Amino acid sequence: MIDQYQNLIYSVCLKAVGNPFDAEDLTQETFLAAYKNLADFDGTYEKAWLCKIAARKCLDFLKNSGRRTIPTEEEYFARLPDSHNSAEDTYLQRESQSQTEALCRKLKSPYREVAIEHFCLELSAREIAIKHQKNLKTIQTQIYRAKAMLKKLLERSDAYDQRTGKDSSAAKSRRRNTRLPGNSGFPE
Repeated sequence: MIDQYQNLIYSVCLKAVGNPFDAEDLTQETFLAAYKNLADFDGTYEKAWLCKIAARKCLDFLKNSGRRTIPTEEEYFARLPDSHNSAEDTYLQRESQSQTEALCRKLKSPYREVAIEHFCLELSAREIAIKHQKNLKTIQTQIYRAKAMLKKLLERSDAYDQRTGKDSSAAKSRRRNTRLPGNSGFPE
């Protein structure tokens, strides 16, 4: 049986997996599986039976080969997250932080202090409440109101830029880069 169908089964496996070494292994596995199940075989359509075993072995191999592949060095390093920001990203982040701080400083007390601590120093509402010995809900409300005031200030500065004829794309860039944390409801 092996001598008669060896080339056929090898070509089926090679066509399926595309690798001659894997095709040889799969050919051997096919004949091993056929030998183990020879007692259950009724003896008709031997060629089709072997081809079906080979096809199933190849499908199983292809399903599992995705899990077994070892990425090349290039693929491995391409998947690693970039921990360093580019110079442009660093500049935009610093510019955004300075614009946020400048807007926070325009607010009146107590919103100015709360906004600077929350949006610039990134303290939570709970940390600010403990620091100033105030009720948490009071601080949350002040942060919520400060955020609304900051949005209005940002919109006014954009409107001013458009009236004075400055490039509106700069205003859009400033609005996009000056993001305030906490987009919904009360801050944490």
